[in-house]
Amino acid sequence: MDVIFLLSGFILLMLGGDYLVKGSISLAVHLRVSTLVIGVVVVSFGTSAPELVVSLDAALSGHPDIAIGNVVGSNIANIALVLGLTAVFLPVSVKRRAILVDWSVMMFASLLLFAFCWDLTLRLYEGAAFLVILGGYIVRSVSSSRKEHDGVAVGPRYRLMTSILLVAVAGAALVAGSELLIRGASHIAQRLGVDERIISVSIIALGTSLPELATSIAAAVRKELDIFIGNIIGSNIFNILAILGLTSTVTPIGINPMVLRFDLFWMLGMALLLLLFILPLKNGTISRWKGLVFVALYGIYIYLVYTHRMT
Repeated sequence: MDVIFLLSGFILLMLGGDYLVKGSISLAVHLRVSTLVIGVVVVSFGTSAPELVVSLDAALSGHPDIAIGNVVGSNIANIALVLGLTAVFLPVSVKRRAILVDWSVMMFASLLLFAFCWDLTLRLYEGAAFLVILGGYIVRSVSSSRKEHDGVAVGPRYRLMTSILLVAVAGAALVAGSELLIRGASHIAQRLGVDERIISVSIIALGTSLPELATSIAAAVRKELDIFIGNIIGSNIFNILAILGLTSTVTPIGINPMVLRFDLFWMLGMALLLLLFILPLKNGTISRWKGLVFVALYGIYIYLVYTHRMT
């Protein structure tokens, strides 16, 4: 039964995340927001919605390891698995130096998370700091995009009421999916004697990263490679600043020492490797062999998560 809960949760999160992105983009077009703003803000936040609902629900229901592990594990999976797998099938070129700005924000947020976790608790004022930084990032993204694009390049995919209904139904699916996912994962962890942290940084993180995988593959197939890289980096930014920011302002999050000593170092390492792999920013390429390196490193990380013990 727990496996059914787990799989049902994954399916609802994947479908909810997909339709939330579609409905949000259509709604944003109705509101005459530029397509670049839609890509930077709406798509990145939309694909991070499963992580938000899961982490918030987990923190409120007394599962702090799932709340923090889900975010850290998802950030690792986004770069090492989602980006790596896509690059294996379709090498990714980087053509915009603006990527460096977004990468810098992601790295700053990651380092700040490491500093905030040092005392093994994410508190209200730390979450508030994340939200303030997020606000500045969104304002900067919107301002920058308005200088590059005026108006909307395409018409809305759905009618206004259909767009609103899609967003509402998708949101309900995310809530239901997160409940099923957390119930199934926590029960499986208890039965197998596996820490919730291990389940959260692996299985749950992989499940909540499925929207990023679907969105990134679609962007890569359409040769929208800047959007592809931007979605990965943007999602990681939102995972830290929005998800942990909102969650820790609602309730303090206890940090498992293993997250501080092990998982966060892997997250920072993947971010640094991403920068090295996209240099030079004008003509950088994440080739197939680089994608294979990312995927191999993710496999090593998961292996160590299940076999390595630190005290």
